[in-house]
Amino acid sequence: MIRIIRPNCPNASALSNENYKHTDNKKALKDASHDKCMYCESKISHVYYGDIEHIKPKSKYPSLEYEWSNLGFVCSKCNGIKKNKYNESTSYINPYEEDPSKYILALGALVKQKKGSERGEITISENLGIGLNRAQLLERRNERLNSVQKAIDSCFRTANTALREQALEELKNECGADKEYSLCIEALLSSNDIL
Repeated sequence: MIRIIRPNCPNASALSNENYKHTDNKKALKDASHDKCMYCESKISHVYYGDIEHIKPKSKYPSLEYEWSNLGFVCSKCNGIKKNKYNESTSYINPYEEDPSKYILALGALVKQKKGSERGEITISENLGIGLNRAQLLERRNERLNSVQKAIDSCFRTANTALREQALEELKNECGADKEYSLCIEALLSSNDIL
């Protein structure tokens, strides 16, 4: 989970007409998250349409059902696991309003709460939160981490300085906001003194 800048609502009249799934608004949220789930950072559109999610569930907060600040782009897995478990006193991390790195960190493919953060722990938990360490997600993150690790190894094995510098610049792009699992990749690159 990384920080996402919420765009202005492109079609506020759709929300006024009780349509929070309008294509203009969905596209804006999808583009802001680079077609990644706002929670797990998995790319969505190549396997699913993506959902417009209520950060605070509409069943508990009906007055926020058509509120732009309460909507986000998510995958069906995170949306399904989250359901109505939201608790105001220990709310999930909202990547549109706060920097998730204050609450969570990546340790390889695992995501852990930071400095005993209760909100981080609850957001990560499958029983209470969104399930950010579910088995299939760990497998996908590991595949991506292994791929980047191979590129790191190749980069540092070459004796050609110019080639190494070019490879390092490419590696730095791998933790960009548009890349899958950028939180985990950034941690890997940082631990290898690349960032």
